[in-house]
Amino acid sequence: MGRLKLFSLLLIVASTFSSVFSQQVVVPGANVPAQPETRYDYHDTFGPAFYSRNGDDIRSSGGQPGPKYWQNRADYKLSIRLDEQKNEISGTAILNYTNNSPDKLPFIWMQLDQNLFKEDSRGHALVPPAGSRSGSHGQKFDAGYKIRSVKIIETENNRTVEKDPQYFIEDTRMQIYLPSELAAGGGKLQVKIEYSFISPEYGSDRMGILNTKNGKIFSVAQFYPRMCVYDDVSGWNAMPYLGPSEFYLEYGDFDISITVPSSHIVVSSGELVNPRDVYTSEQQKRWAAAAQSDKTVLIRSASEVNDASSRPAGKQELTWKFTLKNARDVAFATSAAFIVDAARMNLPSGRKAMAISAYPVESDGPGAWGRSTEYAKASNEFNSRKWFEFPYPSATNVASNVGGMEYPGLVFCGATAKSSGLWSVTDHEFGHTWFPMIVGSNERLHAWMDEGLTMFINSLATHDFNSGEYRPRVTDWHAYGKALTNPVLEPVVSSADNMKEPHIGYLAYYKPAAGLTLLREQVIGAERFDRAFKEYIKRWAYKHPTPDDFFRTIENVTGENLNWFWRGWYLNNWQLDQAVAGVSYLKNDPKQGAYITLDNLEKMAMPTILQIETKSGKVSRIKLPAEVWQRNTRFTFHYPSTEEIKTVISDPDRVMPDSNSANNTWTAN
Repeated sequence: MGRLKLFSLLLIVASTFSSVFSQQVVVPGANVPAQPETRYDYHDTFGPAFYSRNGDDIRSSGGQPGPKYWQNRADYKLSIRLDEQKNEISGTAILNYTNNSPDKLPFIWMQLDQNLFKEDSRGHALVPPAGSRSGSHGQKFDAGYKIRSVKIIETENNRTVEKDPQYFIEDTRMQIYLPSELAAGGGKLQVKIEYSFISPEYGSDRMGILNTKNGKIFSVAQFYPRMCVYDDVSGWNAMPYLGPSEFYLEYGDFDISITVPSSHIVVSSGELVNPRDVYTSEQQKRWAAAAQSDKTVLIRSASEVNDASSRPAGKQELTWKFTLKNARDVAFATSAAFIVDAARMNLPSGRKAMAISAYPVESDGPGAWGRSTEYAKASNEFNSRKWFEFPYPSATNVASNVGGMEYPGLVFCGATAKSSGLWSVTDHEFGHTWFPMIVGSNERLHAWMDEGLTMFINSLATHDFNSGEYRPRVTDWHAYGKALTNPVLEPVVSSADNMKEPHIGYLAYYKPAAGLTLLREQVIGAERFDRAFKEYIKRWAYKHPTPDDFFRTIENVTGENLNWFWRGWYLNNWQLDQAVAGVSYLKNDPKQGAYITLDNLEKMAMPTILQIETKSGKVSRIKLPAEVWQRNTRFTFHYPSTEEIKTVISDPDRVMPDSNSANNTWTAN
């Protein structure tokens, strides 16, 4: 084609586009006031290139583990002893580690969480003068692990030998160099570590010691060197433990022996395998009764706490033995002060498990810990029916000076909690059974995938419990949304270590949970959303998903492109401000229909719900999908009115997180 012909063609195309654009200037609703300044950019909100990585054979584009997905495994044999006078825990940990990765490993990393409480730790340096939930409240004690020995156990010439590897301790991590590289694709390693530490009285709201009138309650967690995760995303996840963020752990089996004074009762993650050695014959009968009861059965009552006959006689110490299969961690509690009660949990498969509570006499009383087992049973049974079956032999709630912390099959909750407060913390901590105990996301980087998803399922369990006994009042989403999108907040996807501590409650808990509620109730619908959410749990049970895997699963199962929502609510801290700009009439005649004009003035998009009232008092509702904002900052649509419109109200029930209610209502002159 010659240059003259090409130039002529371009002139024709330009003229055509000019004509089209000039025609679009004359739009319905032209009599509506000019649009105020808007921050909304539809290409930012609905733009392409959302996901951080392409799907591959490890993690698929559909949000599933791929055919070559792998993760490593860590099995532990733990032998623990408590010195009650010194508050000292000593132990031997034998780790059996399996390297399923495609990489040879010349060294491994392990977490030494107790080192957080040393005065020269990085985490301690971050605690402000006013204190922090993530610190140790100004305690001065001989903190941190005392590593007595590290051995690599190998078999040579049909005999077991122990080798002394090089190891280096840096803050809350230990790097162990191996005598030879650990083979890829299933290589095995056995490490034995002897150690001790002094328990903090308050340990970053994860563990601690509660003093009661009948003795100390030891809530014991992070009590053994734990493997860091080696994964396909980051390799070694060996970040220093700073306190605010929680954990990322491999799955494995646990064999635990805990030696304590004979006056103590121990509760632990897992199944007690030697009850005859540690409970009286009467208590064993009560356990058998509890295993058949939907009502709470006392195993040791308040009146028996100081009764010597409530403990086996003849020994100074007793060793309690527990086993736990396919879990990412264990914790335990021990005390001479425990009241213990239990009841049966009924699970969808027909399997039975136990709900158990252990608490001091100070926590007993009306509306208090006597209902703890009822709460644990209800929470775990609901989530088992709704999402995925509770996997452990027992669910134990321990009254503690820890406000609320979760471990597989065992949680610590505040000893002074009562009524709705005790329900909420019990339901929340056991809700963590699903996130991150079953779905093993990286809490260190993605706190919202742990806390936020748990808060979301808590909202449904609370509505279900006891015909809504503790059902909360209806939320005003305008005020709530404004608080959750306050410009001072970081994005939800920030790690807990990368946000202001006062913001963690908003960003790790409430905002991500609120986002899922909005998707379920306002964008997708309950049935479709629940199906996708359940599929996410099924796909990633006992595996390590990333945010992309969650987002992709919800999109693929629901058949929705939700990039605009993830981008606005999770990846950015955008606000929503939808306004009713005005109403005009076809040929200025209300009988021929109306044009209603809406503005989107902030960065976020959402569906638009409108209540329209005509002059005669007739009221109707319409809902426009979020996609009306996919290429518009102002949107005008035809409404088939036959009379004048009196008012148009955007979001009349205040179910959207609209940050500016002042422009939501248009009223005729």
